Amino acid sequence: MSLKIRFSIMMFLQYIIWGLWYITLGPYLTHLGFTGMQVGGIFAVFTLASLISPFIGGQIADRWMPTQVFLAIVHIIGGVLLLYIARIQVFGSMWTYMFLYSLLYAPTLALTNSICFHHLKDKEKDFGIVRSFGTIGWVVAGLLLTLWWKYLQPFGVKWDEIFQLPASEQAAQIASYLSIESKLFTLAGVFSIIMGIFCFTLPNTPPAKEAQNPFAFVEAFKLFINPNFAFFMILSLVVSTELMFYYIPTPGFLETMISKEWVPACTIIAQVGELFTLLLILPFALPRLGIRKTIAIGIIAWPIRYAVFALGQPSWLIIAVLPLHGICYVFFFIVGQIYVDKIAPANIRASAQSLYFQVTFGLGLTLGGYLVGWIQGMFTNTSVEPAVINYTGLFLVPCVLTVICSAVFLLFFKDPEENIEQNS
Repeated sequence: MSLKIRFSIMMFLQYIIWGLWYITLGPYLTHLGFTGMQVGGIFAVFTLASLISPFIGGQIADRWMPTQVFLAIVHIIGGVLLLYIARIQVFGSMWTYMFLYSLLYAPTLALTNSICFHHLKDKEKDFGIVRSFGTIGWVVAGLLLTLWWKYLQPFGVKWDEIFQLPASEQAAQIASYLSIESKLFTLAGVFSIIMGIFCFTLPNTPPAKEAQNPFAFVEAFKLFINPNFAFFMILSLVVSTELMFYYIPTPGFLETMISKEWVPACTIIAQVGELFTLLLILPFALPRLGIRKTIAIGIIAWPIRYAVFALGQPSWLIIAVLPLHGICYVFFFIVGQIYVDKIAPANIRASAQSLYFQVTFGLGLTLGGYLVGWIQGMFTNTSVEPAVINYTGLFLVPCVLTVICSAVFLLFFKDPEENIEQNS
């Protein structure tokens, strides 16, 4: 029980950090005056770093350093960087320091999973419960931002209303607004330092000493020999690009229907759906449906969500469909992590999880960030101030692509148990 509590706290801190700087980053960057491609570029910085550092993180955890020590070091350094990023408003500097921070944070997402898989006895039963505290952390991040902006440092005026003020007043109001918005990085930095200190209390998870190959990531790549694994990784790459159509434009899309300060609280509805899925639906569905059917349901939920977003109205329906994020994310990405752990040898599981993270949150989200920036630019009218986005056209793109992914997955993917039986 003590182990589960510590892992639950770890997951809470891990994801409240990410949620604090990620949830409303899109509108903040837009308010800084960044173009659609620049916004996509900032989001892609995190995913670009995810192509590089998880290799190193997995190698360190599997071969060189105890996982909990590595997590502690990178979170403390990352927290200091976030406190500095809160002061940056220039694209070039923002890109550079976000890249440095992302190099530190990206490996921790896979390693917090691998340390749980290493110590939990009943992974399929306990991991969902432990991981649910990560979702709680994301929910608390949204609530904290809402409370901060609503009561501790409330916005004096709405962003659009600033441009209706006399020209002599606009510069001061914009500076004040941006200063308050930048607290998303300050709060994330504080929690990152707390997380780093807490990681020293996690169970000792030393690297494997008996491994013949000193390069764990090389052994992880050999998993591609399994055609089912190779197909799953390719499909995961495509599906993960579509996740950015939820993360980047959704906060701005919600702002067209509700007040800015309520957007973080509104996105909590999606996280409640994720929490409900982790605690109640996944433990029931996975043992009965198996990995293939569970992931298939997750993929099918994606085009349903984007189709409703494309409709753009009524607002109650848009908000009502937000909990589908739980099925979309948990049934695909979380079950995907369980699938990878199931087929990976014990001495390379950190590297295998890192490889999956690199394909999805690395390459997939990198391409997705630029894809969203490009598509959003196509559907943005910049002839007016502020610019107007055609969200119907924007969300139809991921809707069509995820329909295709659903059909392809059902045709070609098999449960790992079925592969074992066929290979034998």
